[in-house]
Amino acid sequence: MKKYFLHNGTESSGPFDFEELKAKKITKASPVWFEGIENWKTAGEIPELRTIFVVIPPPIPTFSAVPPKPKLEKIEEEKEERKIFGLSKKTFFIVLAGLVLIIGITVLNTLEDNRSRELDLRNHKTEIENHQYDLQQKEKSEQEILVVEAEKAEAERISKERKQTVTNRILEIKNLLTTNSTNLESAKKKLEDTSSFKLLRSATEKNEQISLLQKEISDYNTEKDKLEKESEELKLELDKIK
Repeated sequence: MKKYFLHNGTESSGPFDFEELKAKKITKASPVWFEGIENWKTAGEIPELRTIFVVIPPPIPTFSAVPPKPKLEKIEEEKEERKIFGLSKKTFFIVLAGLVLIIGITVLNTLEDNRSRELDLRNHKTEIENHQYDLQQKEKSEQEILVVEAEKAEAERISKERKQTVTNRILEIKNLLTTNSTNLESAKKKLEDTSSFKLLRSATEKNEQISLLQKEISDYNTEKDKLEKESEELKLELDKIK
């Protein structure tokens, strides 16, 4: 049903249907507008309204009134009002979602790059620490080898010195045994002579001389046994040193 708008010279009113418009007691000069016409018209210019005019004095002076905007223009304006930064809401939110997605991807990539750098730094640090540990272990092993070699050299030196000492002592014992053997034979001969010859001496003196010579012989024999035993022990030790 067609709807009409009226204007009293100051403001517009409406919309009204045909029956409501009758009650308004409009005249031929009453400004009227309805959807489908571009500008305001007087009621006398609209054929379907001629039956409802009332007689009034001459019309009011001409005025310039701004007709209400058509619905299509209002819709366009509402659309314009709904735009954000010159974009429709739908387009704006699509763009916004894209930006959020790009920012999110950028942040994730940045975080991943940071993690990768941190991991690389940790791996590099671990490699350095492992290399330092290997160097320390190598140095420790070299020091242990040097200690072992030094101990070996010291042991060889001591062994060599001991060998020389033992060898010298064996030679010394050999000389002592030679001397001991000579002294022993001399003492035995003296004992034999003392026992056989009758000299100007008493029996007591003779027995004392014999006793002294026997003791001397015994001491030589004891010394000989001792030296021979020591020589055997030293020879055994010398064999082990070799």
